[in-house]
Amino acid sequence: MSTAYKNRIQEFKVALSEENINLKTLRELCFNGIPFEGGIRALCWKILLNYLPLDQTLWESFLKKQREVYSQFLKEMIIQPGIAKANLGLSREDVTMEDHPLNPNPESRWNTYFKDNEILLQIDKDVRRLYPDMAFFQRPTEYPCQLILDPQNDYETLRRRVEQTTLKAQTVNRNRSGVTNVSSPGKALNLYPSNEYEVLPNGSEAHWEVVERILFIYAKLNPGIAYVQGMNEIVGPIYYTFATDPNSQWKEHAEADTFFCFTNLMSENRDNFIKSLDDSQCGITYKMESVYSMLKDKDLELYLKLQEQNIKPQYFTFRWLTLLLSQEFLLPDVIRIWDTLFSDEDRFHFLILVCCAMLILIRDNLLVGDFTVNMRLLQDYPISDVHTILTKAKELQDNS
Repeated sequence: MSTAYKNRIQEFKVALSEENINLKTLRELCFNGIPFEGGIRALCWKILLNYLPLDQTLWESFLKKQREVYSQFLKEMIIQPGIAKANLGLSREDVTMEDHPLNPNPESRWNTYFKDNEILLQIDKDVRRLYPDMAFFQRPTEYPCQLILDPQNDYETLRRRVEQTTLKAQTVNRNRSGVTNVSSPGKALNLYPSNEYEVLPNGSEAHWEVVERILFIYAKLNPGIAYVQGMNEIVGPIYYTFATDPNSQWKEHAEADTFFCFTNLMSENRDNFIKSLDDSQCGITYKMESVYSMLKDKDLELYLKLQEQNIKPQYFTFRWLTLLLSQEFLLPDVIRIWDTLFSDEDRFHFLILVCCAMLILIRDNLLVGDFTVNMRLLQDYPISDVHTILTKAKELQDNS
């Protein structure tokens, strides 16, 4: 470890040891990347994502309260419906003759249960594929959720719900454009080749199962948006950062802390996932067009070339912006980009600068390429050095 890097770690330690953390100083430090050592990154993200208060004296009581709230969510949204299902309504006071599994009333609790299963299947399919080039998400967590995995439990867990629903029902898959693909039950069984994604034995659970639970609870608490494909790609890096925290006292609560940090980030980013807002000023279309208007200002020649080839921003910036570039780079590079994004006061404006920088850095290739070559470049971005990209984005920011 170089002396400069040791000094940098020391600067972070000093900034984080203040009783009242100076957010401006911390942001400036984080902008150039956050060290992993000593759990510094995980801690900084919790502050930058407005989860932890700046007053350190409040941390202990605040975290205790938040983690209890999350346990309550687990009880209300996973354990209680699971008990009701296990009892098949026999000892459920709320299941009456009027409320039974075939009741068409949209207010029926059974109806809600079946609707939840549709969402759960979509989440399940997505989280099992999270970062397939890494073993991490398939590995067992050191801290399985005891509330859910208690061997005394005979209620239906999310794991069992998925297993039973895939066996019994058709898989409904809704994509962003509203097209619904209904696959036959036979096909649903082959969604997960058994050798590829073994579900771990009882008493243990894989990291992807934890991510599944976080997303399911988020969907239940936010019915207006529920779950949209791609949210898994935003939870993934946050959960990975917290679940690999060298500080075991924090690592143990990675699930609850990830849930709240993800919720906070989504409160800023959720409009990108709401189709009805696509064309509004807070929606994704406006943001995609902002990349081109910035490009027009910074590099008119390149802008005109893309216009001439009819390469619309939605062909590639939709994924860049909604998923915060998490699909364009390897996980360690995504995390490094997010250090800078999270530390910028106007993080989503900085993301537009990053997208613009990515275009300018491959301008020579784009200026000579035809439509097909350029689309390939944009959909499979060729530069992997994120330091170069972030430096360019900062340069654009300073010159604006």
